[in-house]
Amino acid sequence: MERIWQKHYGDKIPNEIDISPDATLAKLFDEACAKNGDRKAFSSFGATRTYSEIHDLSQNFAAWLQHELGIKKGDRIALMSPNCMAFPVAMFGIIASGAVQVNVNPLYTGRELRHQLQDADTDTIVIFTGSTPVLAEALEGTKIKNIITMTLDDYLGAGIPSPPADESLSITSTLTDAVTKGADHEFTDPGLIGSDYVFLQYTGGTTGLSKGAALTHTNLVSNIEQIKAFLGDTISEDGEVVITAIPLYHIFALVVNCLMYVSVGATNVLITNPRDMPGFVAEMGKWKFTVFTGVNTLYNGLLMTPGFEDLDFSSLRYSLGGGSACQEAVSNRWKEVTGSHICEGFGMSETSPVVSVNMIPTTSFTGTIGIPLSSTDVSIRDENGAELAIGESGELCVKGPQVMPGYWRQDEDNKEAFWPDGYFRSGDAALISDDGFLKIVDRMKDMVLVSGFNVYPNEIEGVVAMMDEVAECACIGVPDDATGEAVKLFVVKKDESLTAETIIEYARKNLTAYKVPKQIAFIDEVPKSTVGKILRRELR
Repeated sequence: MERIWQKHYGDKIPNEIDISPDATLAKLFDEACAKNGDRKAFSSFGATRTYSEIHDLSQNFAAWLQHELGIKKGDRIALMSPNCMAFPVAMFGIIASGAVQVNVNPLYTGRELRHQLQDADTDTIVIFTGSTPVLAEALEGTKIKNIITMTLDDYLGAGIPSPPADESLSITSTLTDAVTKGADHEFTDPGLIGSDYVFLQYTGGTTGLSKGAALTHTNLVSNIEQIKAFLGDTISEDGEVVITAIPLYHIFALVVNCLMYVSVGATNVLITNPRDMPGFVAEMGKWKFTVFTGVNTLYNGLLMTPGFEDLDFSSLRYSLGGGSACQEAVSNRWKEVTGSHICEGFGMSETSPVVSVNMIPTTSFTGTIGIPLSSTDVSIRDENGAELAIGESGELCVKGPQVMPGYWRQDEDNKEAFWPDGYFRSGDAALISDDGFLKIVDRMKDMVLVSGFNVYPNEIEGVVAMMDEVAECACIGVPDDATGEAVKLFVVKKDESLTAETIIEYARKNLTAYKVPKQIAFIDEVPKSTVGKILRRELR
């Protein structure tokens, strides 16, 4: 497709970015720390650490991983933690060591964690102590032998409490001890190049089991440079302050908040528990923040929190939205309160993540996901791969340096995920207007989007179907004022005594909270096609 959107680039946005094949996140971080050593890099619970401090701590951790655990380039290390000061210390240490970081949601259940650890084929995990009971539940059947624990108070000294580690686990080391001992070892440059993997970012699979988007250093550095090129002179290198409430294990916050803004010497204000809205607002009140990122539910939640309207927004230059569609009413209200419209973009784990962004400054709600970034091609295609005309709705397909090489060890899925000419199939129905703006019009998959998180019906159905009292079940997404969408589950009873409360209780034990069905409906039969495929459209 002709890049008709480039007419909006003007003189400020380049058509292409040029990334060296030797560019890596490790080098990007080293350069940022060398340039901005005395600047505040991260803040957590009111305590801050500079770029030099985070660099030294993470490099010591890398040395410990290399010398004490024998970590080599390409080994996978899982990181399971909420936003806290220990997260960047661990992450940049893992990256420096040459390992591949496996990002794990700290709210996962044992079943979900076990699958991810098995699929990533990792024997090492860095984990928040509060998540260790789940690890104890998940351990059997995995190769985990090295367990490094971290707390919310690591590198703060503020007395922030954390739950103790599960006593049934054999802990290899705490993160703080590992970093201290690592100072006695000499760090060894692992010889990273751009094509080496750096993250396994897990996303939903067609079977209901998550699969890892295998992202390279080139993918990530490219997307960072694409975003920087797009934002241009709206980025200040004189002390951006970014509010980071989206979890860093989520690809949006990981790349946009953390990695991209680290590259320009910004301060990341880490919010550990954004659900504590009053506490969140109180922390925001301590900063002259310049950038805010969030999903629609986060923006809406803040707008409804007492005290938010009284904050000082005089330094806020833009607010970035992604993860799920932003509602016009929320964007308009945000503008009314803060003076800044929400600038929406679009991305996926598989694209590192950003594909498109609306123009900045955003002067009104557009209802679109903006225009593609530099060096990015998009194509709207039918089910046979034929490109459709401007204004026609079809599958959004993407090609660019930020697109993953493929899913981790998923040869069959990779054949389905890419067209022969290299375009990645997003699974989302979209159209492109005659002025080059992209609009998501529907989902081609049956994915449910709960507060910006992907929920896949097959997984929910697979879990609930394990109940002896359930004959069969199917789920769909339904509109929800609080979370955008919620899961509605239709169940055919095998045992007439089965109740909705019993199903929800079972789901809570086996699924992360946002995946738990919010509505239960009992039916006599699940509608199916002649080949037995569930017809979810008949349930809507």
